Amino acid sequence: MSVDPMIYEAQFFGFTPQTCMLRVYTAFQDYLFEMMLVVEGVMLKKLDGIPGCKISPSKIRKCTEKFLLFMKEHFDKLFSKMEEVLLQLVLNIPKNVLLPEDKVQEQYPYSEQEFQALQDELQQLQQQCRAEAVLEQELLAELEEQKVVKAELEKILQCFDGLESICREHGAGNFKESFALLTQSSKKLQDVLKEVEEKSKKMNQHDQLM
Repeated sequence: MSVDPMIYEAQFFGFTPQTCMLRVYTAFQDYLFEMMLVVEGVMLKKLDGIPGCKISPSKIRKCTEKFLLFMKEHFDKLFSKMEEVLLQLVLNIPKNVLLPEDKVQEQYPYSEQEFQALQDELQQLQQQCRAEAVLEQELLAELEEQKVVKAELEKILQCFDGLESICREHGAGNFKESFALLTQSSKKLQDVLKEVEEKSKKMNQHDQLM
């Protein structure tokens, strides 16, 4: 059997030429075996009609098998030549013939180098798409974080608005100004506390020396 895959022919016929030849070979072989059995049956009947015949059925079977082997050897040689002719002249699509679905190759021919360049460009575009997809996910995650921070800031602003309303109700003036004054006072208290702590340390050191 031929080892050429003949893929283009398989695309056209819907089956590989080698499969076709195998089925033809099997059909011929089966027919040959069946004919040998028929011939053997006819010979056995003829011998039964001959009185005093000393030829046994087992000897007829041996002769049939020997003749079948002879026929099979010759058949294989003939079939090998027939297969070569059929694969080359009947089941073969010439190199200059294109199938209808491949006619586009005539309009847009390209070399192997051009095809490889297209493959490389396609791979690069796929990598870019994957990178952009990852970047999009990161941006979406950051957007979600910003939404959370915005919600927290809105809560804080609402809290400040509530405090400002309370201050106005109790005549404390503008909350922002009061908050600024409170911050300054707190800073002054921290400075005074720090100064007291430093003086206390110095006095302790003086008492220890005495």
